[in-house]
Amino acid sequence: MDETLLRALTPTVIGVLVRRGAGFAAAEDAVQEALIEAVRVWPDDPPRDPKGWLVTVSWRKFLDATRADASRRDREVRVEAEPAPEPGDPVDDTLQLYFLCAHPSLTPASAVALTLRAVGGLTTRQIAQAYLVPEATMAQRISRAKRTVSSVRFNQPGDVATVLRVLYLVFNEGYSGDVDLAAEAIRLTRQLAARTKHEEVAGLLALMLLHHARRPARTGRDGRLIPLAEQDRCLWDTRLIAEGVDVLQAALARDRLGEFQAQAAIAALHADARTAGETDWVQIVEWYDELLLLTDNPVARLNRAVAVGEADGPRAGLAALAELDPSLPRYTAAEAYLRERDGDLATAARLYAEAARSAPNLPERDHLTRQAARLNALLRG
Repeated sequence: MDETLLRALTPTVIGVLVRRGAGFAAAEDAVQEALIEAVRVWPDDPPRDPKGWLVTVSWRKFLDATRADASRRDREVRVEAEPAPEPGDPVDDTLQLYFLCAHPSLTPASAVALTLRAVGGLTTRQIAQAYLVPEATMAQRISRAKRTVSSVRFNQPGDVATVLRVLYLVFNEGYSGDVDLAAEAIRLTRQLAARTKHEEVAGLLALMLLHHARRPARTGRDGRLIPLAEQDRCLWDTRLIAEGVDVLQAALARDRLGEFQAQAAIAALHADARTAGETDWVQIVEWYDELLLLTDNPVARLNRAVAVGEADGPRAGLAALAELDPSLPRYTAAEAYLRERDGDLATAARLYAEAARSAPNLPERDHLTRQAARLNALLRG
């Protein structure tokens, strides 16, 4: 059973049913039932045309669910005779589903869940496990999302920026349960990139590839978080880095810079350095300046302050940091790092401990706690 094939075909088949007149929610339910049937039947009797099989079975599931409606009978007679669309069908249903699942009327959490279900082809259980919530809770979230978009016309133009933010949310969830959400986000973004020449889609794909390439070096065998400067760069995936750089260069050549391209350029500069000491911090600061022209993001300003500290010295970084709101996430950790670089170990130790208490996750909290303990040991020694 090729689960990857099933997941890749899911959005296309949903799109076919919607174009035939099924509502989005009913189409998605019918396809899910057909997928269950495929898992049961295909191992012993694989179809010669998997897409055609799924379209036929899904449509029959839909008709079975709506047969009580007399108005459906004429559609059944008319559509049953229609051939399944060829792979080269000019109507791009998958692209439309991206826009529908990332509709502005949905909350980010609902948009992510619906995208993983309808476009990614994941089951409700898989999505629930990935987000560490009960399956019933995730089922309710997906049902509400489907009801929300049920009245949205399938041919309405979508917002690429909203789709990209949803995919980036998926990527940042990383891995939990039996679904690697980072890898799933890359798969879906590749799929989107193949259907549109939008430079920011390419920028997001490049950013994901470059970040994912460093994943094997981010944690030690004991689960400890390893900062970028201390990572074993031999563990970085050079194939993914090369692909990410190629995708980024092609996007930048279109001369329509966007925020994901700027972020990817920063990631590429980190990936290009053979050691932490060879990092081109001056150019990284310049790219942060470009990024801030595109989006005045407080987190980008925080990261820029740290980069300034590397390029021009810790006091310059502290001066840049002082212009920001101290309540920003990771502000205290950034100040602790720059204070340590400036030689103020006592203040840095206190700030590391303070940052640990408000860390967003356990690995980060443990890392900051160890940093505080390390400096306190040096001060006592």
